[in-house]
Amino acid sequence: MEQLIEGNHFLTQSEVYKFLLAILLCGAIGTERELRAKQAGLKTMIMIGLGSTLFTILSIKIGVASNPDRIASNIVTGIGFLGAGVIFKEDSRVRGLTTACVIWIVAAIGMAIGAGYTEQAIGVTTVVLLALLLFPYVEDFVQNRSTSREYKIVKKYENEGLDSYEQHFKSVGLKLSRGQQNLCDGIISGTWIAAGSPENHKLFVDHMLQDEKILEFQF
Repeated sequence: MEQLIEGNHFLTQSEVYKFLLAILLCGAIGTERELRAKQAGLKTMIMIGLGSTLFTILSIKIGVASNPDRIASNIVTGIGFLGAGVIFKEDSRVRGLTTACVIWIVAAIGMAIGAGYTEQAIGVTTVVLLALLLFPYVEDFVQNRSTSREYKIVKKYENEGLDSYEQHFKSVGLKLSRGQQNLCDGIISGTWIAAGSPENHKLFVDHMLQDEKILEFQF
């Protein structure tokens, strides 16, 4: 059995350790994704890590006489297609970017393990876990102080534009970025991106919901 494991045509003890380390590190990241109910969870991250590790090991074995990176270099390209599959647009927001980045970096961790750079793989995994665990609290803190929302107002045209609504944005403390405004068949519409605290957004929305002149209000 020992000869089989240590043989050139099967697994070496070093390679077994690499696969186990890939399961441990990528599984730790996958567990965090699983707990947050993301598209790519524990099983996905382990498979990506193991696949990248194996491809890198094979690249080194097969490419000794020519280019040792000829297989591993294509992991970067191939993993891009996998990451793109979890990115989608929902209304005016793009979701899945963080998951796609995690997939990309898990593949990099697997490549580092396969190439024998275990210290780098462990270090990066630690940084990634800290970022995934701590950054949501930082994001919540920032969003509680300032968040951006897109608004759309549609009303009948009564010989006046939508400047009064822009003034109300400013009166409740929202910073304003004006979008496209249209006038067609007696209907005028406008879009804005406003930034400010959630409380200020609520004040603006509550006021708009009481405006009987507005035909359509998106927020």
